Amino acid sequence: MKLAILTDIHGNVQALDAVFNQLDAAGVTDVWSLGDMIAMGPDSNEVMARLLDRGVQMITGNHDEAVLSLLEGKGHPASYAHTRPHHEWVARTLRPEYTDVLFQLPRTIDRVVGNERVYGIHYHIPLAKRAAPIVEDPFHEILEATLPNMQQLFGDYEADIICFGHHHPIHSFEDESKRYLNPGALGVARDDLARYGILSLDESGVSIALQAVPYDKRAFLERMERFDVPQRDVMYRLFY
Repeated sequence: MKLAILTDIHGNVQALDAVFNQLDAAGVTDVWSLGDMIAMGPDSNEVMARLLDRGVQMITGNHDEAVLSLLEGKGHPASYAHTRPHHEWVARTLRPEYTDVLFQLPRTIDRVVGNERVYGIHYHIPLAKRAAPIVEDPFHEILEATLPNMQQLFGDYEADIICFGHHHPIHSFEDESKRYLNPGALGVARDDLARYGILSLDESGVSIALQAVPYDKRAFLERMERFDVPQRDVMYRLFY
């Protein structure tokens, strides 16, 4: 049994296609996507189409929820004011069938794999804020990728393997009771690599492998320009 862990695709269909090609070659069909499927890149609709076509299990991230909040007329997080024009553009261009799907997604996912409980969340949400809307900034502020910080964020979770995203660099840590995995953003990086993780179950238990595959970043950037993606200059500077 193999489970692919994807996160932070961010509208980058070139990177997603490269990952799916590699998963197909390896025969991996069981896939989780841990939020931020849409926004930042030019192809939110195409990304959602690919994920739904393959039956990927998804949860929401902060960008997904910020766009949905605009569509519901419930406002936009004050802390994301710098991205509001971009989120408004995504809200205008996102197809209704994908909006409907996103509205139905949970914030967490879990499964027992072998003898271990695997838990997925976009990033830590304090228990008191688990049902809070995105305008109340329920996701914890990003902490440096260290084992003590992961223990602080996720140490009380009742699971053996905690999978998450939101912070784009790779996180792979382990202590005596838990493993903490963020395979790195699939669609957002300075280089031309799409990152993801694989959880594999065999007679020895669950193992974790970090994966990266090259994608056509030039085509991605050309689409950013062709579709006149709002605030792309900011995104280039910060992320690409």
